[in-house]
Amino acid sequence: MIVVAATQNKHKIAEIDAIMKPFGYKVISRAEAGVPDIEIEEDGDTFEENSLKKAMEIHKLCGEITIADDSGLMVDILDGAPGVHSSRFAGEEGNDEKNNQKLLKLLSNIPIEQRTAKFVSVITMVFSVDRVVVARGECKGHILFEPRGENGFGYDPLFVPDGYDKSFGELSSEEKNKISHRAMALQALEKQLRSLNL
Repeated sequence: MIVVAATQNKHKIAEIDAIMKPFGYKVISRAEAGVPDIEIEEDGDTFEENSLKKAMEIHKLCGEITIADDSGLMVDILDGAPGVHSSRFAGEEGNDEKNNQKLLKLLSNIPIEQRTAKFVSVITMVFSVDRVVVARGECKGHILFEPRGENGFGYDPLFVPDGYDKSFGELSSEEKNKISHRAMALQALEKQLRSLNL
């Protein structure tokens, strides 16, 4: 079954596709689905609002089942920042290096035990305007003092999930896809799809 991803982030599409493949879904990009290249303003106050807006906008354009993920990093001592602003935390959309530098600067004098954080992912799947499924996943951990690892993207090199001594940037994609916030959200989504017999 074809599902159109609202995101244009190739990393996210690959991650969502890898996790959804066993459930019988093939996730394709907006370009592959022939959706016009439009910018969707993520102006919601929550991951849920942004996720729904993205999935619904793309669904209206292509008429296919769509899936959108809105995700980000929430650092406890920063009152949940960067949160919904994770990808543009330093002011420039998708500049991972600047975002990471800003985060490290804000946490420069904070000891390890107070560097707790969580990655959050909210996934919305739109089958039709009045048939929507929403799932949320979280992965708790802490923020390192410097980046470690070349894998993943975003804040992955700075985030160590609870129970591990490696950052997301050091874990293989297979390892990360089992425990990540997005994996948790997709597992929650899968349970809902099964219960709805979709």
